[in-house]
Amino acid sequence: MAQAGKRYVSPTGAEMIVTKAGDGTLSDGEVALVIKGSGDDFSGTNSGGEELTLGRRYQSEDGDVVVLVTKAGQCDLRYNGNPMEVQQPKKLPSSD
Repeated sequence: MAQAGKRYVSPTGAEMIVTKAGDGTLSDGEVALVIKGSGDDFSGTNSGGEELTLGRRYQSEDGDVVVLVTKAGQCDLRYNGNPMEVQQPKKLPSSD
């Protein structure tokens, strides 16, 4: 379960905080992410994926889960096995 307010770490060192929680699992490819400082070990290693950019938000396909990258690194970020996509900034109304 992706818990809001918790920091998650990938095997490659990328870190993110969950800003909108859901019942599914966050993973780096097939390897489940762990909560930072929990003492849990990774169930494997993953060396692929794209470079996550510091400060960028990613959301699940259905929009149920959103994470904010707090430490850049390579990660094949997935939620319930489906790739997460970069969240597009919201358009603000014109001030004219």
